[in-house]
Amino acid sequence: MSSSCIGRFAPSPSGELHFGSLIAALGSYLSARAQNGLWRVRIEDIDPPREVPGAASRILHQLEQYGLTWDGEVLWQSQRHDAYREALAWLRTHRQSYYCTCTRRRIQQIGGFYDGYCRDRQRGPENAALRLRQHAPVLAFEDRLRGRTAAERALAQEDFIIHRRDGLFAYNLAVVVDDHFQGITEVVRGADLIEPTVRQIALYQQFGWPVPDWMHLPLALNHDGNKLSKQNHAPALPDGDARPLLVAALRFLGQPVSCGWQDLTQEKLLSDAVAQWNIALMPQENALKPDAQTTAFSNGSQQAMISR
Repeated sequence: MSSSCIGRFAPSPSGELHFGSLIAALGSYLSARAQNGLWRVRIEDIDPPREVPGAASRILHQLEQYGLTWDGEVLWQSQRHDAYREALAWLRTHRQSYYCTCTRRRIQQIGGFYDGYCRDRQRGPENAALRLRQHAPVLAFEDRLRGRTAAERALAQEDFIIHRRDGLFAYNLAVVVDDHFQGITEVVRGADLIEPTVRQIALYQQFGWPVPDWMHLPLALNHDGNKLSKQNHAPALPDGDARPLLVAALRFLGQPVSCGWQDLTQEKLLSDAVAQWNIALMPQENALKPDAQTTAFSNGSQQAMISR
């Protein structure tokens, strides 16, 4: 299957998928499929201390259970260390990075953003992080849902870390290297990841690579006003009939759903969603998950989830 559009879903195995994860996965899936595109899956297992044993295989099972089938092989970041080292070596060779020994405490004391203190001090690699030497910071980008989206100037201009002091590869480096490797042309993900987008675009540009399109979806919030997340103990997607939760996610994204969806197969429900995918109907604002979802998660009754 050939297509000019390639999307992706890239969860970290720090826990199972939940309703917020489903929104991100479904949005990226529908956007790619509506363009007759490919949809990749990548497991971002690059931070072992945060990983939960068995979570990666469970995530893949959940995606299959919810009908979100991917193209090609799953890419595992834990198998991509050589590619990250090559990228870091290229940046070092072209003098686009430098070692920094500044502590987190120092950075917090000066306001929370790094001030370039080590930029020209010729630090060595011992007990040091590696930072990108920004040449042309990106202050704003075009989001397909939100239009022109500006970043906080201090954040956009900061020489950010690309290799951590503890020896782990930084998220911004790995995600850019992998998206380029997989040929990703659009990144559809949650609005909680708007902030690092300008940093990733800057890194794309310093590598001289094509920059993908971006779309950041609204977040599902709990009743404390926080996004549903593994850290906030959001309930995992339940087993069983996936259609009610798919309907809930489609409605959350503002997409039309047939009033007779109960008579549709899961495959038909998803194919209709692809055919009717319409970004113009999607809200930009984050929203609480409906009370019915909480009831459904807690007592196992999914049917109540769509009674909103």
